[in-house]
Amino acid sequence: MEGGIRAWEGLLAEGVPESRMAFFTVASRPEELIGLAWTLEEGSRKFYSEISSLLDDREAITLFQNLSAAEEHHKLSLMNLYKVLSGAEPDPGFPGSLIPAETSGDLMEGAVRVSEALTWAKGKVLVEVLELAISLETNSYDLYIKMERQMGDENSRRVFVHLSREEKEHLAWLAVLLDKKL
Repeated sequence: MEGGIRAWEGLLAEGVPESRMAFFTVASRPEELIGLAWTLEEGSRKFYSEISSLLDDREAITLFQNLSAAEEHHKLSLMNLYKVLSGAEPDPGFPGSLIPAETSGDLMEGAVRVSEALTWAKGKVLVEVLELAISLETNSYDLYIKMERQMGDENSRRVFVHLSREEKEHLAWLAVLLDKKL
């Protein structure tokens, strides 16, 4: 096989969803799960925002800017859900006050480091960047579905139902542009 995944030489969101779930094993309460998801969403927002500045295709720039805005919306949704579930406003250190330091910062959906993905993306063609974004969103979608099924209480499941629906929408946006560019 000359093409396809075997020909890919770039960064991939590798591994089965179980390997990604290590970030979620430190959380036992819905509030902690929200903090972890918020961190991944913020990383993806950063990635999409930065990647849009590296491109020269107007349609792709608009898509990545829209994805960045959508990730910001996800963070707001997660913050509102946190308020409902906890019954309180988050403290100024949110989400770092809820989760271990090693899970915050430079991570985005797919458990890929934002800095590594941006370094990889420099000099890549648009199709490769779209394929990376699709792999990250797919990994995230799978993770959120798996977490939803494993949560013992309805509040925790609600967090991941919401996120998986949003990730599926992102996948559709990316797939439409990839189809146009192929």
